[in-house]
Amino acid sequence: MIKVLVVDDQALVRDGIASLLALSGQVEVVATAANGQQALQLLNEHDGIDVMLLDLRMPVLDGQGVLDKLDGSGPAVLVLTTFDDSQALAAAMAAGAKGFLLKDVSMETLVEAVEKLAGGGRFIQPGLTETLARRMLAGEAGLPADSAPALSEKELEIIKLMAAGYANKEIANTLFKSEGTVKNQVSAILAKLEVRDRTQAVLKAMSMGLL
Repeated sequence: MIKVLVVDDQALVRDGIASLLALSGQVEVVATAANGQQALQLLNEHDGIDVMLLDLRMPVLDGQGVLDKLDGSGPAVLVLTTFDDSQALAAAMAAGAKGFLLKDVSMETLVEAVEKLAGGGRFIQPGLTETLARRMLAGEAGLPADSAPALSEKELEIIKLMAAGYANKEIANTLFKSEGTVKNQVSAILAKLEVRDRTQAVLKAMSMGLL
């Protein structure tokens, strides 16, 4: 059984998702949380959670805040939201989320996504990646579409993995580098793109057509 934590501030949505997953016969909902702070506490209390279904907009601590605090550690995170928001998707993936779904998906798609993440994969709802790319190229990310800076092939490899939600340790393992080397290269990418953090780097790279 796949062990899941469901995090959403609306009780009806939270309980509904938990019930649907239980009906699948393949998922055990270990616990539910109404905000990000509760979610972090529950992660400390429960071992072996495979996937966390995480709403982005919540009181106390929102979904992006949870992702930032986890920093790539913990269970695989599947973001569930009612908003088709290109910036939110890019920011969540850059912070380590492995999947992104709108809440109106079918039970079959939800279960498929949970299974994919539990198996170490990634899942973005069909159509969202195309929507994201169109919006980024149209400049809707709110970042200037300047001429692309000269990133090396190695730096392009790294920023593509950043956009896919890889943490520094995962990037290091994938590219057979030390984590320290990856950190230095990420810092160089931020400097070249003239941004403050990984999320802004991914957004700007997308707006420039680098991804």
